[in-house]
Amino acid sequence: MKRNIVIAVVTATALVGGATATALAVSGDDAPTTRQADTRFDDRTDDRDDDGRDDDRDDRDDRDGARAASAKVTAADAIAAALEHRPGTAVSAELDDRDDDRRAVWEVDVLAGGDNWYSVRIDPATGKVLGSQKDDEDDADEVRAALKGASVSAQDTARAAAAKGTVTSVELEDDDERGWEVETTNARGAEKDWHVDLKSGKVTADRDDDADDSDDD
Repeated sequence: MKRNIVIAVVTATALVGGATATALAVSGDDAPTTRQADTRFDDRTDDRDDDGRDDDRDDRDDRDGARAASAKVTAADAIAAALEHRPGTAVSAELDDRDDDRRAVWEVDVLAGGDNWYSVRIDPATGKVLGSQKDDEDDADEVRAALKGASVSAQDTARAAAAKGTVTSVELEDDDERGWEVETTNARGAEKDWHVDLKSGKVTADRDDDADDSDDD
């Protein structure tokens, strides 16, 4: 009676995204043959930690917090430096990463005379002007209309909002919610939006931001 003996030796090596198993089969007098069998493992891991937060979001918040904390030059100081370099009206200021070297800089948009727009870059460590360029913008009339009768400047806004956290951006809102929109960051990197009144300088939590927080809860 012919004997059929099958000896299977499986060696599995776990790889990212899956593993491969190799089987060696011996059958009677036949020569050994090999076959490849793919054993798939789910390489998806839980991206959320114990408190339900997304790990990527935590890392991003930590980076934002570190970037804001490393800025020795405040938003108000950056605006002052930009206006000294390009006199006019500061309409926005943002602490952001540049595309070329990913280095954090302040970028301040200034509406100068003759409806000329300039973007001025300020070093957040020294307050030195790194450069400026003329921008092609056509909303000078809208900006001036939004600021008509205003007594609170972008620099005033940055100072007032600093009590809420590290100011990372200031921007003029020229829609129905006329005023200054401010973003602050705490030491962990959590962001918060604020609305600053153009006449009184009163700082209040942004209603849309509060609504988003309620949805998250």
